[in-house]
Amino acid sequence: MDSSDLRRRKQGSPSDQPAEWEMQNGYRNDAEPRLKHGIPMQLLRSLLLATWFNCCCVVIIVTQLIGSPLYLINKDYYYSFMAYTKQSFGLVITALTQWGCPTFVRVCGDQSVRDQIQLTKDGRLKTQFPERLVLIANHQVYTDWIYLWWVAYTNAMHGRIFIILKESLKYIPIAGQGMMFYGFIFMARKWLSDKPRLQHRLEKLKTQRSGSKSDSPDYSPMWLLIFPEGTNLSINTKRRSDEYGQKQGLLPLRHEVLPRSTGLFFCLQQLRGTIDWVYDCTVAYEGPPKGSYPDKYFTLRSTYLQGRPPTSVNMHWRRFAMSGIPLEDQKEFDGWLRDRWTEKDQLLEEYFETGKFPSELAGTIDGGEASKAQRSAAANGYAEAHVRLGHWSELGRIFMVLAGVALLCKLQFFGFWHASN
Repeated sequence: MDSSDLRRRKQGSPSDQPAEWEMQNGYRNDAEPRLKHGIPMQLLRSLLLATWFNCCCVVIIVTQLIGSPLYLINKDYYYSFMAYTKQSFGLVITALTQWGCPTFVRVCGDQSVRDQIQLTKDGRLKTQFPERLVLIANHQVYTDWIYLWWVAYTNAMHGRIFIILKESLKYIPIAGQGMMFYGFIFMARKWLSDKPRLQHRLEKLKTQRSGSKSDSPDYSPMWLLIFPEGTNLSINTKRRSDEYGQKQGLLPLRHEVLPRSTGLFFCLQQLRGTIDWVYDCTVAYEGPPKGSYPDKYFTLRSTYLQGRPPTSVNMHWRRFAMSGIPLEDQKEFDGWLRDRWTEKDQLLEEYFETGKFPSELAGTIDGGEASKAQRSAAANGYAEAHVRLGHWSELGRIFMVLAGVALLCKLQFFGFWHASN
């Protein structure tokens, strides 16, 4: 299905006729997924995709180990080298998505991101966000971070993204060790123990670097990704959130979990003066009927192994100046954050009713020489593209350091062999 097919049909239909829509799109009435690939194909996909992903992860972790002594020699070189390996992982997950589960993305926003969302001549998404920012987003499913990392790739920031995530993830074999090299921030959800750890990492993110090319010349490029909800949307998390909100006298949100302000408030306080903007992304997945939760439909397994990615991933972007965010009092900030989440809830409600987020970017997205369908969408304020690499040759970067070391060892071996003979 291409972008013109998506526009020809009314995306709001799942909420109008959920039973009929589910049957037509691979779902049963009991909301259990109908597999699009049988067991043999699932096993084959699992073997191919897992082999590709795991091999690349091993190459990246070995590359990180090779570069780790740089920390003792020159920290600027070390952080640049680790950013290189982080770029490699961004390429891996983008290629994995492009090949294993082609995903269509529709991006829009309000006037605050005017002229920052574009399409390249060959129809790829290009964003022009600042090189230092804090990024907040609602947390729908476990794949949210993959699509946001891809947006960083469209901004050439896929090597400078930092994610705050739960502590248990650092114990994942290979990938967990790689994320520790990336400087990701692991939280145990116990503020007394999390606060000093978070402060330590934030101090590194606002340390002055030599030779920085960021908008703030004294600081290195950085995108800090935070999910203020602290967990993805599901029946259980929504129930707990509503119960908490009821005790606090807060109205429940229709499509989100109530955000937590403590961690974000601390981050913004610590980074104040080193960043100018907080970017906000509201994410919605086309497919599940209104009122259901996307985590039942779009898991890592269903997306990558069973071949059932979302029909489309929809993003609405906006930004807020740090100077306008109340950072002197946490209660005041808590109210500010809840107001933003209430606005996001209304955006999601409009998405479920109309099939699209509202966009204020009509006429500001340059479609260039993209397809006719993409140019038509761009004229209405929507950048439509697939998650994909600029060129497959970019994947060579993943193996470049290891190949260089192997070549050097080979030359040393032949040199030694000739000298001894």
